[in-house]
Amino acid sequence: MVKIITRKYVGQENVYDIGVQHDHNFAIKNNFVAANCFNKSHSTAYGYVTYQTAYLKANYPLEYMAALLTANSGDTDKVQRYINNCTNMGIQIDPPDINRSGLDFTPAAGKILFGFSAVRNVGQNAIASILEARNEGAEFKSLADFCDRLDLRAVNRRTLESLIYCGAFDKIEPNRQQLIKDLELVYDWAQSRAKDRASGQGNLFDLLGEFPNTSTNNKTKSKAFESVPKANPVLDFPPQEKLRMEKELLGFYVSDHPLKSLRQITPLLTPINLSQLGEQREDTKLCAVVMLNNVKKVMTKKGDPMAILQIEDLTSQSEAVVFPKTYERIDFLLQVDTRLIIWGKIDRRDDQTQLIVEDAEPVETVQMVMVELNPQQAGDIEELHRLKTILQEQSGDKEKAKMPVIGIVQAENSRKLVRLGWQFCVQDSRITVQALQNARFTAHLKPLIST
Repeated sequence: MVKIITRKYVGQENVYDIGVQHDHNFAIKNNFVAANCFNKSHSTAYGYVTYQTAYLKANYPLEYMAALLTANSGDTDKVQRYINNCTNMGIQIDPPDINRSGLDFTPAAGKILFGFSAVRNVGQNAIASILEARNEGAEFKSLADFCDRLDLRAVNRRTLESLIYCGAFDKIEPNRQQLIKDLELVYDWAQSRAKDRASGQGNLFDLLGEFPNTSTNNKTKSKAFESVPKANPVLDFPPQEKLRMEKELLGFYVSDHPLKSLRQITPLLTPINLSQLGEQREDTKLCAVVMLNNVKKVMTKKGDPMAILQIEDLTSQSEAVVFPKTYERIDFLLQVDTRLIIWGKIDRRDDQTQLIVEDAEPVETVQMVMVELNPQQAGDIEELHRLKTILQEQSGDKEKAKMPVIGIVQAENSRKLVRLGWQFCVQDSRITVQALQNARFTAHLKPLIST
């Protein structure tokens, strides 16, 4: 216990907990300070909050995850991690939708919708105008209907382009490139109609549309849009281009992810993901299947080129460093939006976890060695020893052995894939398969991506 000796009134000041080194303390009777009160009182509060959040997540997962995403919308790493959690929970994240989205992340029909506030170039005034027009009337039927009902002083051309590129109009017209081409004409058409209305010159169809609903009212409204100009038909953007623009405007891949097709096979290549890098020991050897988000070429003091990479997988984003010797060998692979499998080690400098890249290869060219075993072979110590000996012989230089070997244990009604570990990675996949076949093992090469 520590006793307070003197106290002095100094006027109105900021208030802080009374404390001593290494402990948080609070004053109790007779001017004494009670150690550990902070820990006891706060552990109760933390425990209660943990109970509340666990209850909400278990019983209201959609609402809970939507609130969590909204509260952390400014933290890219956290949002990506929570989106991955949603995927694991079976909750689908949908891109913004002009007829359903609100300001923030919103639960809707068993899914979570991106909010308009998460879209770049869409400001508060534009959002307010969209929500007001939608609440006052029916759903938007077309791009022309959307532009005609909104205040185009609040929703400018750049805002509309962003909404189209991120997929907000997909339920109306999935061809995003067609919408972009149409926008060049529709926007001017809508501005002209807005000026006519402002000057009191509305056209005949607008005037008819102001009368109470009749069987002819919908017809007059549809006729009002017959004059909407249309661009010549064009093909949609390629899937990878659509995803790239989604990522640029939302900060994430939402409708799909370039690595999602590899979700089942990736764990066989590497036992960890990027979100777990901070938990690994220094010099831990690992590989990761990643997307390249950015490549920054820099020069060392000696004038040698190297690169700093921004990478991501389905769980997180991270930084990776390619030193000169490695850069000289793989620089032609380092292109933004490329899917790579990279090999490297963990390094911690200045309290920052980095991945030091030692090698890389496009996922399209990666081939794994597959060894098929029946249950009898898998349980035979001599057979496993023979397999181990062959793989160790094919490993050679451990620094160069990077190709994974996958074991397949095939029973009558089951098929189990087992990654054999770093110590059994090999240098040359084809030579390894030939050696295994010569030793009467069933082995073959399997590309990471099946064509």
